[in-house]
Amino acid sequence: MPRDTTLRSTFPRLSALAAAPREPRAMLTFDSTLAWSSLLLLAIGLVMVYSASIATAEAMAYTGYRPWYFLARHTVFVSVGLVAAFVSFQIPLKIWQRIAPYLFVGGALLLVAVLVPGIGRAVNGSKRWLSLLVFNLQPSEFMKLFVVLYAASYAVRKADFLHAQQPLRQTLLRGFLPLLAVMILIGALLLREPDFGACVVIVAIAFGILFLGGLDWRLLIGLGFLLPVALWLLIWIAPYRLQRFTGFRDPWADPLGKGYQLSHSLIAFGRGEWFGVGLGASVEKLLYLPEAHTDFLLAVIAEELGFAGVAVVIALFAWLLVRAYAIGRQAARLQRPFAALVAHGIGVWLGVQAFINIGVNMGVLPTKGLTLPLLSFGGSGIVVNCIAIAVLLRVDFENRRLLRGFTV
Repeated sequence: MPRDTTLRSTFPRLSALAAAPREPRAMLTFDSTLAWSSLLLLAIGLVMVYSASIATAEAMAYTGYRPWYFLARHTVFVSVGLVAAFVSFQIPLKIWQRIAPYLFVGGALLLVAVLVPGIGRAVNGSKRWLSLLVFNLQPSEFMKLFVVLYAASYAVRKADFLHAQQPLRQTLLRGFLPLLAVMILIGALLLREPDFGACVVIVAIAFGILFLGGLDWRLLIGLGFLLPVALWLLIWIAPYRLQRFTGFRDPWADPLGKGYQLSHSLIAFGRGEWFGVGLGASVEKLLYLPEAHTDFLLAVIAEELGFAGVAVVIALFAWLLVRAYAIGRQAARLQRPFAALVAHGIGVWLGVQAFINIGVNMGVLPTKGLTLPLLSFGGSGIVVNCIAIAVLLRVDFENRRLLRGFTV
């Protein structure tokens, strides 16, 4: 059977993407724009984390009142992330596919370990970290990458049971429900921490990959009705989530209470206007805006660099997503469904997380506790984001080798 016929019958949605016109960039020696856009985001993050964290570092005893405390740590995180990215780039996609289930199980065990008394470390009421002496590991960040790899490998292994050509009962029992069961388990572990934001991102990754993997449209319609209901129930049963959900619509109704963080974020955006007040000149970072160097880093960027700075950040993320889509499309054209799903899964992950963080900072989404990928302070997040970009570059690298007649 011809290879294009195999792809069309097994992965119809990937086949539709592959049918798009061939992009001219695919024949270039090296896609420097993907790497440079990622490095530029890391560089902007390094500068802005330092700017946003100076006041906090000078005010906290655990930092030794050293203004460069967070800069030094973030520099280490970025360095470790780049080394991890270099190592990850050397790993062929066939190896990632082979170890994906083991990584997923290992990630799930780490999520369990976080909840064990005496092992997990609590910060601000959330148990999301494992203390490893010199740094804290956040398993939920690594789980995002593991879900991308596992869901892609699952969709490839179960391709025959995901499509409308099969009886609905068989598709439901042998294709959809096994993945749904493990995702419910992972979601339950994340909600126990609690980490609602990571749960939303991981669910988006898993079912985005299932959609591209050709999940029966009848099940997709059912998911379309059930997921919003499930999310609303999760918000409704937890009072603090309900307060966040209702509070973001009018933060000025309680600017000193539940609307405090968002109101100061909006003040930062308002002060920045078109070109900002100048690098380092933010007022909101002076202990007015909580989590200025992590969840609300974009607000400091908006205040200091203005609309122009925010537009540059959004444009860089947009280009990164365009490249993820193009690389995945090229992999689909080359009959590489796992690589295509991984590339698109990474795009879904980074795109959804960036969209949520930007929406939260601008006051159009309720607070989720998600960082801005590649920019915000946080060791686990930075390292796993760098690894994800390296895997994406590896997909592109192998695509180019195949186009030149080499094996991968």
